[in-house]
Amino acid sequence: MSVPSPNLLIRPCEPRDIPDVTAIYAHAVEHGTGTFELEAPTTAEMQRRHADVLAKGLPWIVAEQAGRVMGYAYANAFRPRPAYRFFLEDSIYLAPSSQGQGAGRLLLSELSARCTALGARQLLAVIGDSANAASIGVHRSCGFEHTGVLRNSGWKFGRWLDVVLMQKALGPGASNAPGAGGAR
Repeated sequence: MSVPSPNLLIRPCEPRDIPDVTAIYAHAVEHGTGTFELEAPTTAEMQRRHADVLAKGLPWIVAEQAGRVMGYAYANAFRPRPAYRFFLEDSIYLAPSSQGQGAGRLLLSELSARCTALGARQLLAVIGDSANAASIGVHRSCGFEHTGVLRNSGWKFGRWLDVVLMQKALGPGASNAPGAGGAR
């Protein structure tokens, strides 16, 4: 993997970025197995998803270089039950031309830091396709550990696909109880 350019900017995703985010995700849906979504969502749907994440007070960030969105990452609730409030799930997608340049690692590192600052204690990666070496590798390089495989759990492109689960402790992790009232 090459070193990312020093003029790579990681910043909050803004409404103006949603068309680029939509195009990046559409490519992943239509050509990849990292997501099990079968039809690419519209820009309006991606705007709704973005607003939902932000309404929960969670981060959605982009990597930008020379005015071009190279990729994005966000965290969302793992499950809606209150007991899961310290456990978040990450999502990260890169434009095909941006893969292998270090932007994914920078996005995931920054996302982890922002989730830690919010008081989250665990970050989960639900990686589509056990052959998705790039995503597994970037998560491993950012401190995630393999926690399981859901075998043959998705059917896409005429074949069964696994889901790889990886997890990273944030901040003090499970070493102590959260403060009174909890995070977020």
